[in-house]
Amino acid sequence: MIEKRWIHNPEFTSEQTHIVLELAESLKVSPSLATLLVQRGILDFEQSRNFFRPDLSHLHDPFLMKDMYEAVTRLNDAIRNGEKILVYGDYDVDGTTSVALFYGFLKKIYPNLDYYIPDRYEEGYGVSWQSIDWAHENGFSLIVTLDCGVKSVDKVTAAKERGIDFIICDHHRPGSELPPAIAVLDPKREDCEYPYKELTGCGVGFKLLQAFCLDNEIDPAGLFDHLDLLVISIASDIVPITGENRILSYYGLQRLNAAPRCGVKALIQIAGLNGVLDITNVVFGLGPRINAAGRIKHAKEAVRLLLCEEDDVAADFAQEINKHNSERRTFDTSITEQALFMIENDDWFTTAKSTVLYKEDWHKGVIGIVASRCIEKYHRPTIILTQSHGKAAGSARSVPGFDVYEAIEECADLLEQYGGHTFAAGLTLPLQNVEAFKTRFNDIVSSRILPDQLIPMINIDMLLELEVITPKFYNILRQMGPFGPGNMTPIFESRNVSLAGRPTIMKEKHLKFDVKQNNSGIFTAIGFGMAHFYPDLVNGKPFSIAYCLEENNFRDKKTLQLSLKDIKLL
Repeated sequence: MIEKRWIHNPEFTSEQTHIVLELAESLKVSPSLATLLVQRGILDFEQSRNFFRPDLSHLHDPFLMKDMYEAVTRLNDAIRNGEKILVYGDYDVDGTTSVALFYGFLKKIYPNLDYYIPDRYEEGYGVSWQSIDWAHENGFSLIVTLDCGVKSVDKVTAAKERGIDFIICDHHRPGSELPPAIAVLDPKREDCEYPYKELTGCGVGFKLLQAFCLDNEIDPAGLFDHLDLLVISIASDIVPITGENRILSYYGLQRLNAAPRCGVKALIQIAGLNGVLDITNVVFGLGPRINAAGRIKHAKEAVRLLLCEEDDVAADFAQEINKHNSERRTFDTSITEQALFMIENDDWFTTAKSTVLYKEDWHKGVIGIVASRCIEKYHRPTIILTQSHGKAAGSARSVPGFDVYEAIEECADLLEQYGGHTFAAGLTLPLQNVEAFKTRFNDIVSSRILPDQLIPMINIDMLLELEVITPKFYNILRQMGPFGPGNMTPIFESRNVSLAGRPTIMKEKHLKFDVKQNNSGIFTAIGFGMAHFYPDLVNGKPFSIAYCLEENNFRDKKTLQLSLKDIKLL
């Protein structure tokens, strides 16, 4: 078990401390809560109001995005001329929610359109040759891509020669050359001055529709009704929940909890999600099930569910997708066990700073998940490869602070295709290049990664005395959500705490105990996967805990409990 580093926020300067005290006074909150706000850049009453009460009126003008005028003009022309429009999305959660949002909204205005999701295994990521053939054979003259397309230069060029125009809505890093599309909407374009760079693919598609509504004087209320789909994309794509994403998530969660669309409601029910849903529920409850359709069968099943308008039909679709998710879990568990066995029994990995594994019969749909599982244990940049159509296809995941995409990019001469983000990427390479890639990638990682980046860390927001924790404290803390990257759930450290009773081991791997500190009340603490701490805790010595606060609702009785992140023995 790798011991985690506890990283504390820097101590405040006297000026920052003064701001904390002023903010606490103006908001009538405790200095602890004011400290959390200042840490997040919230320095005065006005900023606090915008933070606690996001407003859709604060969304940026969509026409600030490069090529937006061209995109709206071409979409208007297509509708005016009765052209066939194809809405094209990737097969993951971001792609499928993008298609459901864009197609679902536009279909109510314009009937002459269809959608297309590529097959993960037969067509692969991005715009496929098969889709261009299909679009041409079926008379489509405009394709709107969502969550893909920014690197599909050859495909868009070929389509253009066949009379098919493209509007690209993407959020991945562009290559050195942009596709010859009518419009390339991507905040990560170097020449795009759009103020917020972290939209999902679904978010970029939403901005195009927002601009379309503005240009055609359409009430945006109908578009905002689709924010339950957008928050699923934001949560599942693990993008920062800051700026526009925070506003969209805030209202998306409201929609998700108050009036989710039929298909999403069926998914919530089959996932067994009760109570008020938050970002975590979406990430672990809804996202994997939507993803499972494309991993196990075909992602168009997820789109059909998300577009469904009949409860009984939606329930059937959700049941089928849940079966896919169960099957995905089986593959995930089996392949993870094999991958960990390979690492543990290969001396090469004892000194390596990265993990690259290849096995020809691994299921392509779960290798990204397996990469994440390996990082949970070994905490180093990881790539899992399997065979697909005679090539090695893989998924990469990284650790905080290390750009895995850049490391892969430096191996471009060994690859046939690659793309992605700082912390996640996909790649394809000839089978004969796997060993050379494994060595080169490890050399690059070894030369750049810092020793601390190979040790898992816990970012501690502040030291907290248990006596400070009250229902009022938690109620205000909860309103600081939605929590996620860029605004993580606060993690506290309480020192010199002691047991208030004997710990319990649950399901042979989890830990539960009551804890107190000085004259505080008694709190229940839950530590998932922390049973190994049991022998050291029962000796009765004080210890320190890192934890998040959460509310436990058992038999309609709500209590505050500590969700443990780590324990340090004193």
